[in-house]
Amino acid sequence: MTKSVLQIVRAKYRPILPVTLKGAVKIKQGKPTQSVADREEIKKRFPNTYGLPVVTFERGRKKEEYPAINVGVILSGGQAPGGHNVIAGLFDGIRKLNPQSKLYGFLGGPSGLINNEVIEITKEMLNSYRNTGGFDIIGSGRTKLEEIAQFEAGLVNLQAKNIKALVIIGGDDSNTNACVLAEYYASINAGIQVIGCPKTIDGDLKNNMIETSFGFDTAVKVYSELIGNIERDANSAKKYWHFIKLMGRSASHIALECALQTQPNICLISEEIEDKKKTLDAIVDDIATIVIKRSNDGNNFGVTLIPEGLLEFIPEMKTLIAELNKMLADKTADGKNNPVSAAYKAISDNIERRDFVIARLTPKSKKAFLSIPLDIALQLTLERDSHGNVQVSLIETEKLLGDLVKKKINAINSKVKFSTQYHFFGYEGRCAAPSNFDANYCYALGYTASVLIANGYTGYMASVRNTTVPAEKWIAGGIPITMMMNIENRNGEDKPVIKKALVELKGKPFKTFVANRERWAQNTEYVYPGPIQYFGPSNVCDQPTKTLKLERTRKI
Repeated sequence: MTKSVLQIVRAKYRPILPVTLKGAVKIKQGKPTQSVADREEIKKRFPNTYGLPVVTFERGRKKEEYPAINVGVILSGGQAPGGHNVIAGLFDGIRKLNPQSKLYGFLGGPSGLINNEVIEITKEMLNSYRNTGGFDIIGSGRTKLEEIAQFEAGLVNLQAKNIKALVIIGGDDSNTNACVLAEYYASINAGIQVIGCPKTIDGDLKNNMIETSFGFDTAVKVYSELIGNIERDANSAKKYWHFIKLMGRSASHIALECALQTQPNICLISEEIEDKKKTLDAIVDDIATIVIKRSNDGNNFGVTLIPEGLLEFIPEMKTLIAELNKMLADKTADGKNNPVSAAYKAISDNIERRDFVIARLTPKSKKAFLSIPLDIALQLTLERDSHGNVQVSLIETEKLLGDLVKKKINAINSKVKFSTQYHFFGYEGRCAAPSNFDANYCYALGYTASVLIANGYTGYMASVRNTTVPAEKWIAGGIPITMMMNIENRNGEDKPVIKKALVELKGKPFKTFVANRERWAQNTEYVYPGPIQYFGPSNVCDQPTKTLKLERTRKI
């Protein structure tokens, strides 16, 4: 592997551990917990792992002796900066507890567990990946662990390596799988512990005990650098409106954080649009109004940030997408092959595809489908994800809004100069070298997982909080994953899943944004954050996101 100078120097960085993890650890247990919703149903489905207490680590006096243990690790779902450091923290943690302990990585995500594709992770191998981005040490995948046959196949493979604990590093869906797997293995007394770690750049896996998911800090800093570069270009050329779509799936956390960091002229927040029941036309009106006002001031340029999942929050589009999801699902509600979906896929002509779809839509959804350009409308009919939902990353929402705003402006005032540039920032941030925050946070999460394993816990997620202060003062522990669960309908079936954390409209980050956005819209108050700083003063290199600061500080 050829390394850059930065990578060589960065490999020497030693992540900072919370003080409570540096020596002997004492376990403090809290009160029994409950799920966030649907408590009776979650309790019924998880009788062995429901109601467990939150655990917090404190400094111990006496160092315990622990037997050697073999541990497995899986990277699941999309990449996020810091995954390698979680594995490094886990490796160092189990080795410190007992030097004879071994770590095994399952290749390609959860499918590696099922198919017995596994390697031993050695110190020499791991040292090449410390403080690097990506998941390439063992790869990742999106196979779901939902069926007993999968659990049993995994059990056979775990037992073959004498693996007694499994750590699943992933987002809300992956940790839901970890919760289900932990419950199953507990129910049959398999002797396998399962621990989760919170990963996703989307920021939608968090609560009071999980303050942030790893990778978010790095990703938003990468995107904010790019947005700042575009803002400076816009302010230099003074002739383009840039429409920038940002990755984030359903939640608008990335868009909101990037807005707080860069102060663009416009940032749409999907959760607010849903709350106010804004139509697509009303959103276009709002953007056009700002474009015209800035043009009247001689500013024929600007920057608009758009969350990836926006369309699913616009009332008429949400209804349309729901109808399309049902129409184009591979399976019907009773589990049979869907002939409508098969017939649609057999059509190649776009006009015929449009006619096929609108003939099966309700009048309101037909109107919504015909209100947007054909190429964008057909993007709504592309292949569904594993849940049967539209893949929002494939929809050019930024182009849709730009085109509709142009039509609106021409209808109102054709003298306004309005030229557009379109961008989608997603993959640019998923594998960036982790910031100091993520390097420390991920290492601490992995190390925390090792302590949870050593003390016999299962069905828990590693938790590191108090993260707005220096890393030495962070608080480590674990929370029962069932605490985060609720029941949602997925593909026509009620399933237990971790509840997504969307932008809180009453929260300090959103309120701070609202207090400033009118001024940012009218004026040009861009901020250019620049690249992630790995070396230098702490107030430059070690700052958490603005979102985290606002959420965890009592006063703004």
